[in-house]
Amino acid sequence: MAELRELIHNANLTKTQQKIAKYILDNSADACFMTSTEIALKLGVSESSIIRFSRSLGFNGFMDFQKSLRKDYQDKVLSISSAVTIPAQRVAKRAKLGTNSDYINRHLKNAVQNLDSIFAYNIPATFEKAANLIVKSKRKYVAASRANVCLADYFVLYLKHMVSNVETTISSAASPIDHMCNITSEDCLVIFSFPRYSSLDKITAEMAKEAGASVIVITDKPSALLAPYATVLFTVPVDSNAFFNSLVGPQFISEALLDSVSHKVKGIEKRLKKIDRYLGKLGNY
Repeated sequence: MAELRELIHNANLTKTQQKIAKYILDNSADACFMTSTEIALKLGVSESSIIRFSRSLGFNGFMDFQKSLRKDYQDKVLSISSAVTIPAQRVAKRAKLGTNSDYINRHLKNAVQNLDSIFAYNIPATFEKAANLIVKSKRKYVAASRANVCLADYFVLYLKHMVSNVETTISSAASPIDHMCNITSEDCLVIFSFPRYSSLDKITAEMAKEAGASVIVITDKPSALLAPYATVLFTVPVDSNAFFNSLVGPQFISEALLDSVSHKVKGIEKRLKKIDRYLGKLGNY
C-alpha cells in the first residue's frame, strides 16, 4: 500500500482521479474485489474514469491495477482495518482470518505496516509546520477521548517539559468545552482521534476552529471525522489483528512531533533539572 500511495502522490491526477484515489486508499480491502463499474457507481463517476485513473498510475488498465491491489491485500490479510469499529465485529472477523496461533508475530507485522505508512502519508515538513504552530501559540490545548487518552497524556507530559501554557482537556469533572471556553486565535489545539470517532472530539475541534485557533489533528485517514477541521493533518493507520486499534503508529507521530518541538525551544535543560530536583525529593530516581 505504501508503494501505491507513492504512485498516487507522484501522479498528475485530475480532481475526479483524486476522488477515486482517496476512495481506494481508504477502502482498499473492498476495492480490490469490486469491479470498475461498481466503483464508478459508488463514486458517481464514469467507468472510463476508473480506467483512465489506473492508466495514469502506469498500469495497462483496471484489471492490471486491481491485480496489484489484491496482492497488497493478501500481504495484509491478517490485518483488520480500523474501518471495522465495533469490537465484537472485529473479534468475529479475526476468527474468519484463520486459526494461526502465532498472533504475536501477526501483531508485530501489522504494527510495522502501520509504521511503514507514516512517511507515505506525512512528509517531514508537516512535522515542522505543526511544531512551529505549537511553539508560537499562546496556549496549547491537548484533547482526546476513550482509548486515545493515553496518547494525549503522554503528549501533555513531555510538552509541559518544553513549553509553557500547556492545558489538557481531559478531566472527570469538566468537559473539553469547559477547559476551552477561553480559546482564541492565538492558541492551538492538538487532538488525537481514531475509530470509533467521538462526537465530543468533533465538538472540541469545531470550538477551536470557530475561535480561529490552529488545529493539529492526528487521525487515521484523510476522510476521518476531524480531518476537515485540521490546520495541520497527520494520518496514520491503526489497523491490527485484535479487537482494539494498534496505537503504535500514532505513538510514533506523537514522539516525532515532540522531538520536532524540542529542537525549536530553549531552556529545556533548565526545566528538566528543576523537575528532576523535586522528583528526587519524592524518591523517584
